[in-house]
Amino acid sequence: MSASALAALLSIFLVVALVRILGRAALGVLETEAVLPMLAFGVLRFLPVLLSLALFIGVFMSLSRIWRDSEAIIWMGGGVGPWGWTRPVLLFSLPMVLLIAGVSFEGLPWAAKTQAAYEHILKTRDEVSGLAPGMFTEYGQGKRVHFVESVSVDGLRVGNVFVRSQLHGRTDVIVARQGHVRTQENGERFLVLEAGRRYEGNPGEAEFRMGEFDSYAVRIQPQSQDEIRNSPRMLSTLQLWSNPTAVNMGEWVWRMGYPLSTLLLVLLAIPMSYVNPRAGRSLNVVFAILIYVAYYNFVGLSEGWVTHGKLVAWQGLGLVHGGMLLLLTLFFRQRFRGPWAR
Repeated sequence: MSASALAALLSIFLVVALVRILGRAALGVLETEAVLPMLAFGVLRFLPVLLSLALFIGVFMSLSRIWRDSEAIIWMGGGVGPWGWTRPVLLFSLPMVLLIAGVSFEGLPWAAKTQAAYEHILKTRDEVSGLAPGMFTEYGQGKRVHFVESVSVDGLRVGNVFVRSQLHGRTDVIVARQGHVRTQENGERFLVLEAGRRYEGNPGEAEFRMGEFDSYAVRIQPQSQDEIRNSPRMLSTLQLWSNPTAVNMGEWVWRMGYPLSTLLLVLLAIPMSYVNPRAGRSLNVVFAILIYVAYYNFVGLSEGWVTHGKLVAWQGLGLVHGGMLLLLTLFFRQRFRGPWAR
């Protein structure tokens, strides 16, 4: 059940994330070759949430099926009450909780750091290095479009070039048979086009200019050389503890919240799964989803409280997860008191 839930959740997430990333690529904000890497980084970033939700759904639906088919009555008649179900549920969930903890403490900072390095490489690349033969490449959110039919091995010569750009409210189109990259003494780089034509004007207007040239230089826009700034998301758990600032402790509370919330939620699924065989289970499902969403929202709030110095780390953990533990105990006592409390 948990595997099926994970597959369904992962499929939904991949479709939604892919649509958003392709939208950014269509606008020229993101390069085409970065679509799959950014999708992989997104999956890894949300993997703890997907695993936690899949485990919660799997345990909840499985135990609900036991109640609906009246198997729970047989179990309790044999001396195994709902309190006794905690041991098999914990044994089943513990490997997944450890996996979520590993991804949270080690996988998330690695993914954040690797993604930042990858985005830095994309930003610092100039326009020519991003050209791919046979493909239209956009820059500046579509203000400049390049197309080349061929690129040399060293990337310094191109063949059959098309360049479209917006200059002072007018459309400028340049086509050339070939071109090469020239670097000036001051470090500026130019794409020198050879044997081509230039058209300047706006589509639909009669006024335009056309000219031929033997050589025409297009300046290659320099890219930002800003260094990668380490954020708390990129720091390892050991680095967070070695520098226990409010921001770093807020990040630690957020990472610690993944395995703790997963463990408490799978236990909460035991009393939440109770279903009267004569009644429907829709209300229980809705209630379980609301509790799950509210719980994760409070985990996010606790990170904000610690980050802004309103609470220290242990207070943030105790307030949210301690409150959930109290709610879990109340649910067990309310649902399974009396002869079922075994």
